[in-house]
Amino acid sequence: VFNAKTAELLSHHQVEIQQKFPKEGWVEQDPKEILKSVHECVERTCEKLQQLNIDITNIKAIGVSNQRETTVVWDKTTGEPLYNAIVWLDLRTQSTVERLLKRIPGRNKAFFKFRTGLPLSTYFSAVKLRWLLDNVEEIRQAVDDGRAMFGTIDSWLIWSLTGGKNGGVHCTDVTNASRTMLFNIHSLEWDPELCQFFDIPMEILPKVRSSSEIYGLMVSFLSLCANQKSGALTGVPISGCLGDQSAALVGQMCFQDGQAKNTYGTGCFLLCNTGQKSVFSEHGLLTTIAYKLGRDKPVCYALEGSVAIAGAVVRWLRDNLGIVKTSQEVEKLASEVGTSYGCYFVPAFSGLYAPYWEPSARGIICGLTQFTNKNHIAFAALEAVCFQTREILDAMNKDCGIPLNQLQVDGGMTNNKVLMQLQSDILCIPVVKPSMPETTALGAAMAAGAAEGVGIWSLNPGDLTAVTCERFEPQINPEESEFRYARWKKAVMKSMGWETSEPPPNGKSE
Repeated sequence: VFNAKTAELLSHHQVEIQQKFPKEGWVEQDPKEILKSVHECVERTCEKLQQLNIDITNIKAIGVSNQRETTVVWDKTTGEPLYNAIVWLDLRTQSTVERLLKRIPGRNKAFFKFRTGLPLSTYFSAVKLRWLLDNVEEIRQAVDDGRAMFGTIDSWLIWSLTGGKNGGVHCTDVTNASRTMLFNIHSLEWDPELCQFFDIPMEILPKVRSSSEIYGLMVSFLSLCANQKSGALTGVPISGCLGDQSAALVGQMCFQDGQAKNTYGTGCFLLCNTGQKSVFSEHGLLTTIAYKLGRDKPVCYALEGSVAIAGAVVRWLRDNLGIVKTSQEVEKLASEVGTSYGCYFVPAFSGLYAPYWEPSARGIICGLTQFTNKNHIAFAALEAVCFQTREILDAMNKDCGIPLNQLQVDGGMTNNKVLMQLQSDILCIPVVKPSMPETTALGAAMAAGAAEGVGIWSLNPGDLTAVTCERFEPQINPEESEFRYARWKKAVMKSMGWETSEPPPNGKSE
């Protein structure tokens, strides 16, 4: 919850959502658990406000931000999900992508780029939806019966919070729609030809709206909660909706052409505002919709570099290798050695995203010697996040022609000071971090508060509060930075071509 006049964070609550890995390369979440976590966060946040003697009837609008591309299909008559949500970095659709590529002249991954801004990849929602239609009988049946609804997580939440099966609003915004591969980013409409190519029925798609307008009113979810306090927000408009990376761009106030931010979450996402013109990358970046802050406001575009694994590598060190008990310990281990001692970690757990778009890559740790220990691996993992960002920044500088002179950063991992200093060293430019890291939530709040009919948040540059920041300046010489970066590039080459989508000779294919 933010103060609309000062953008000050008043209260917040977080719940970690469980990831499920039913098979190698598969990543799922339970849509009902996601919804329950939203209910819990709303409740706890309101309780904290009351403890601060802030009247919760002062809450005038609600914004939604979500991980983009994560795909869910549910039954509009029962309100129940028909399958787990398939998470954005899930790889099960590799064979679906291969099959679709055969239908494209010259197997050209970039065939739809000028319509969608995206290459054909496992990353985007259309191929996940195609997989669900091909593999889940309940979903096929629900589509045939006219009961199925598709959405990314924003659509699932807005529909559920505005009434669900009792009149919930089935919508999404332009930023989330632009990540499905079914949306024309110029006409701002679902594209019938793309829907035909992926063989997706248009009637299951949500209505596309701007990122800042009243979609519907929050209905009470008293019946879903153990304690009966949540009715307090009944009737408050849900009036902001932005995919997480767009929300962070807004929250970082990157409203001018050429302003960029990098968010360090599960993955890493560098977005550069290109204003009202869509710029198409020659270097593996995506063209995406940055925001459309009102029904009658212009649409703004961004160039985006996406890295699949950033914070997820720290989670992996914790949950899979068990070399740390908490994510915070990785910083401590890394700081104790201050170098990877020639060890390089390429966390291509879901293949490589920008600038390579190479699904055959897999994670590798190389340059190991008998001297290497867990501290060096922790350092190499943090360094990997920084090198991946450097690759994207290089691509962006080439596409935009104007090198960034500093990088604005946000997201959970920015609390790691070792990482932020490393990032500045590897980029050879200052890294600037706002003192309030919840910029994604702030962006959603700004869009909600600025919506027509709410009007409590001004987005005029003169009215925006200057944010206090922490700066990290480069501390190593550029030659050393270049040497380490060149070694990293060598490691990346070794990670490629590892996996094939062909079934093993004696194995069964999925």
